[in-house]
Amino acid sequence: VMGALESRGVLRRMSDMLEMLMKRMDILARLENSTDFHKGDEARFPLDRFQPAAGLMERIQAIAQNVSDIAVKVDQILRNSLLNGKVMEGRRDQCEVPRDPKYPDCAGKVEWMRARWTSDPCYAFFGVDGTECSFLIYLSEVEWFCPPLPWRNRTVAVPSPPPPPWPQAAFRRDLARLLELIGTGKESLSFMKKRIRHLGQQWLRAARRLEQRLAGRQRDQKHILVHIGFLTEESGDVFSPRVLKGGPLGEMVQWADILAALFMLGHSLRVTVSLKELQSHLGVPPGRGNCPLTSPLPFDLIYTDYHGLQQMKQHMGLSFKKYRCRVRVIDTFGTEPAYNHEEYATLRGYRTNWGYWNLQPTQFMTMFPHTPDNSFMGFVSEELNQTERQLIKANKVSSMAVVYGKEASIWKGKEKFLAILNKYMEIHGTVYYETQRPPEVPAFVKNHGLLPQHEFQQLLRKAKLFIGFGFPYEGPAPLEAIANGCVFLQARFNPPHSSLNHEFFRGKPTSREASVSSQHPYAEDFIGKPHVWTVDYNNSEEFEAAIKTIMRTQV
Repeated sequence: VMGALESRGVLRRMSDMLEMLMKRMDILARLENSTDFHKGDEARFPLDRFQPAAGLMERIQAIAQNVSDIAVKVDQILRNSLLNGKVMEGRRDQCEVPRDPKYPDCAGKVEWMRARWTSDPCYAFFGVDGTECSFLIYLSEVEWFCPPLPWRNRTVAVPSPPPPPWPQAAFRRDLARLLELIGTGKESLSFMKKRIRHLGQQWLRAARRLEQRLAGRQRDQKHILVHIGFLTEESGDVFSPRVLKGGPLGEMVQWADILAALFMLGHSLRVTVSLKELQSHLGVPPGRGNCPLTSPLPFDLIYTDYHGLQQMKQHMGLSFKKYRCRVRVIDTFGTEPAYNHEEYATLRGYRTNWGYWNLQPTQFMTMFPHTPDNSFMGFVSEELNQTERQLIKANKVSSMAVVYGKEASIWKGKEKFLAILNKYMEIHGTVYYETQRPPEVPAFVKNHGLLPQHEFQQLLRKAKLFIGFGFPYEGPAPLEAIANGCVFLQARFNPPHSSLNHEFFRGKPTSREASVSSQHPYAEDFIGKPHVWTVDYNNSEEFEAAIKTIMRTQV
């Protein structure tokens, strides 16, 4: 970016070069017309090489005239801006870095801007052009590291009108608009919408009950952004392709329920599953994410996950720190304070890929209430009326078991347990398989393949036992099974699994050294017998005795 003086110098040099080129072309033209030039040298210098010279001379003359015209205009601009230049000369000392103890970082930030302002196009977007004044204007008006410049035009403060009344939230009576907001294009979104539809009537009944309990209490309507970061292409979106192949669905169950709850409560929602949509809704300026947002954050709350948190930090600049108290992080296994506090985590060796965000620990919201440090978000379990309960009880098959796990890898190495179970019960599975390659499960297992949610519920309503083989951890399925009248049998872990001894938990911002004592600690600790049995699968006698007792037990 050149100033007017530099531009005029360049134009003059261009004009001089063109004049020199014209002189040399003139010499060539004179040589062409001389008779001596043609004698005996036609073989070495063919005439057709000089025939375009006249046309070339005309073009050069035209270019030279254009450059000359531009130079004249630049001179006019310089003369017209002389007064402004004098004014700016008077302001140069006003654009010196202020030494204000209230802004101790100002000088360092200006120094950084001098060296790096071209590193991100967002600075030019906000008017930075390489001058000291532009640095100070940016650092005082867009960011807040320097004091405001006294000579900058600022409107006189006038009393602002009182803010309009905050809109009130009203319980909704229809989920159709929510299904539109969620969008299409991903199997994960289709799964979430199917779940919302399946539970639609129960959501409506629950909203009516809560409305009656609140008895007309006023509630402010929040503007809420729901950004599901793990479903964005930029984070890899490993979940969507696995929806139809038996991948874990616990996170999508929880997100579907969060969306339905916020919507039914009457809040204004925006749902994003792409980085481009996130940037648009937040007001991210063009560039690489080093600058603040172009306008105040238009949302009262943002629900996201760790992937979304990382994306927001990368693209919001200083605005991330300014607005981070509005963020709620859906975090299945929780984040302990030791991992969340950046300085402590660094000094004590608790740094992980997912920690040190310096948020309030209660901003992390878990699937199950396994820690008092974080908040409990939870998920929805299907609610049965008395008629449904009686019908299920009458149709239970006491010798029918369903295995928890839709991926064939979960079944590997479990032949011993399955053989014992097969002595007493008919074993059913819902393992994904391709037509050409049936899953590697024992022949005595009746495998239904992947089932839609409602068909899986029907299977649970008939079965007596829902059995887990150690994975997945802390999912919603065992509670769904228990709600449908099944007994849940799971393995006890000795020693308990944690980030210190198990690959799955390694890198997660939690130790939970003693709490993951089984596949589903919540079910073990807070539900327990007769609905939940936790036994040592390495002890065949204990395992077999548990199955016999479960078959005789009424729940």
